[in-house]
Amino acid sequence: MALFANATHLVTPVLFSSEEGGFHPPSIADFFPDVVLFEGTPFAMNRIMIIRVIMMLVLLLLFWLGTRKMRVIPTRGQSLTEMALDFVRVNIAEDLLGKKDGRRFLPILMAIFFSILAFNITGIIPGFNIGVSAVIGFPLVLAIVSYVTFIYAGIKKSPGNFFKNSLFPAGVPKPLYIIVTPIEFFSTFVLRPVTLTLRLLMNLLVGHLLLVLFFSATNFFLLEGEGLFKLFGVGTFAVGFAFTLFEILVAFLQAYIFTILTGVYIQLALAEEH
Repeated sequence: MALFANATHLVTPVLFSSEEGGFHPPSIADFFPDVVLFEGTPFAMNRIMIIRVIMMLVLLLLFWLGTRKMRVIPTRGQSLTEMALDFVRVNIAEDLLGKKDGRRFLPILMAIFFSILAFNITGIIPGFNIGVSAVIGFPLVLAIVSYVTFIYAGIKKSPGNFFKNSLFPAGVPKPLYIIVTPIEFFSTFVLRPVTLTLRLLMNLLVGHLLLVLFFSATNFFLLEGEGLFKLFGVGTFAVGFAFTLFEILVAFLQAYIFTILTGVYIQLALAEEH
């Protein structure tokens, strides 16, 4: 019931009106909260920005604590940190790019994976209760980083041939380039950053709205429902709790998918035909 209490404590001010009562569905307005710090300045911060800063500081602190005193026989904290880092290093960077190139691009892949994971998991942290990746600024910035990185990798590998081989793939009859080249340009240089941005954004946005819907319905049925209608609150709470567990999986999967797609794009840019 602590989970229910935390969730309803957060959503009640947004979704319920003390004057009108009744059930109010979730709203996109959750993602556009009022400014609470430095209003009227270029550094104005709302609730979502504050959560991002907090999570980034927590992430830096955790890795600092896990790596500040490295030992041959690792401590528990060092072991957990190494396991987390090795997951990205081995399963993404080295599997896709090999040891040499994997080491080159490992810092970017690490930063992408753990920042997305940290910003996604806030959706189920009591008191935060919103995945801060669900506002387009953060996914868009990471998509641009991914975009610039794979283009840089391709140009660095083959300065004179990267764009040529990307737009005019080998083995295609020349007359077909009229059709193939625009498709390759659109899919490689336009769709990639767009799909990366929207995939992360929409999964977290929809997940938040579903959680708010079920927990606010639970609040309504238990506190305002009469008779047997209160039993619906039990059902909505159970579904909300199940979706909370599912959101943990989504938080991890979205971080993994975004990072592995970035690795795949870099791998394609480094391919020998370029």
